[in-house]
Amino acid sequence: MTTMNKNIIKTGLLAAVVALSGCDSFLDINTSPNSPSEDQLTTSLIFPGAEMSLCTSYCGELRMHGGYYAEHFGGVPGNSNYNSNSRFEVGTGSGNGVWYNLYIKGLNNLQTVIEKADAEGDRGTKLAATVVRTATYATLVDMFGEVPYSEAFDVENHPMPHFDNGKDIYKGILDELDAALSGVLPTDNVCTNFLFPNGMADGWIKTANALKLRMLMRISNVENVQSQIAALIAEDNFPTSDVAWKGCWSDNSNNASPYYRMYGNGSYSYTKKNISYNLTIVNTLEDCNDPRLSAFMNRNTKGEYFGGMAGNTLADVGGVSANTMSMPLSSYNTPAYLITVAEIEFFIAEYEARYGNASAAAEHYRQAIEASCDTYGVAFTASITNAYPWNASNWKRCIGIQKWIHLAGCNNFESWCELRRLGYPTFGEVSGADIFNGGDLNYDIYVPGTLYTPYTVSANIGDNKILQRFPYPSDAAARNSNTPANKGDLVPVFWAE
Repeated sequence: MTTMNKNIIKTGLLAAVVALSGCDSFLDINTSPNSPSEDQLTTSLIFPGAEMSLCTSYCGELRMHGGYYAEHFGGVPGNSNYNSNSRFEVGTGSGNGVWYNLYIKGLNNLQTVIEKADAEGDRGTKLAATVVRTATYATLVDMFGEVPYSEAFDVENHPMPHFDNGKDIYKGILDELDAALSGVLPTDNVCTNFLFPNGMADGWIKTANALKLRMLMRISNVENVQSQIAALIAEDNFPTSDVAWKGCWSDNSNNASPYYRMYGNGSYSYTKKNISYNLTIVNTLEDCNDPRLSAFMNRNTKGEYFGGMAGNTLADVGGVSANTMSMPLSSYNTPAYLITVAEIEFFIAEYEARYGNASAAAEHYRQAIEASCDTYGVAFTASITNAYPWNASNWKRCIGIQKWIHLAGCNNFESWCELRRLGYPTFGEVSGADIFNGGDLNYDIYVPGTLYTPYTVSANIGDNKILQRFPYPSDAAARNSNTPANKGDLVPVFWAE
């Protein structure tokens, strides 16, 4: 066993090394079992915990961050939680939890799984671990722009690894994914896991293709990857249902769906409601009678949908309270989404709009919206597309706004990413200060399908701009002298340049 793996065991990072007594044992963060000896470690013991490292951060904390930075969420009267997020403020400690969970813990454990699967000739498990590793690295790049990759985890030769640029990391993980896909059969076995518990590789193959499509489309503005995207679309081996962790959550504070735990719903140990939906998404959906509104949020005590503001809790407005806000609907078993069919269809619509033909683009645009309705269990209606009809000459606006709407209820982090890449929705002509004019709420002046400068906005951001990246984590800088100086809140990651 390598020094790296020994270090993982010694520092207790194999959080999933627990008895195989069901889902709860992998998810319970308070479980402290006796660690098995090194020769007893198996991929089935390690991999579920590595999955959860990605799932809990990506579908929990990063959903919260993305919800504010994409202006899906607003402030809650009487609650100061997440106010800084609402103002687009992000400090050097903001990414520490995600950094530990994804980079320190998750990637270490995934490397161990890949090494073991490789040694055992277990192609299915190697692919599954590579898929999660790819998603983890892509998420880190999409957050920070640059992270250690080529020298990462080689503690003997590179105890303080250099940070690689995001473009090289994307290329590296795409190559890793292609290598792991080579020779894998849909019926190949996969070790114990939560995402596709049937134990076969078919779902992992389709998910690998979907993640490749997402990454290739994300870099398509800065590199010519048309032929690679065309080959993927021609193969047409994508998931036909949403890829999500579901059916593995239980009704207690440790093992509930990460979004439910993050949101703060009054259950378990929470005493306050933390997040309301923003007036942006409420008013946009109401404007076109979009049935997804009722799937995203609850009606307030007046029987109405009412959104909060970015940069203001509205605490000084008479009659406004937490009870008048529309809160996200969630439960302990809310699915945690990795990628949805609607996203895949939006990417294909974009490809056809850029390189293919207008009729195919329009058809995939419609299919994407229908798939979004399927995700939320509501009926597709013509009013949805009538509000933002397909426009071949301005496809970015159509796809950008509809993708922003779709991801508001299932993956807010990806919405923040796509907002930075596509540039839609754009900022309208009114600001938060205009909407909250001396304490009077002028929601009627908001134009549906637009963003607004928060009432109070970070001085590092300013008017009509969104946060472009997280600063490098302070925990990384404290332990690694090769951590670069932070680039600034408005410097795009490579694919948004």
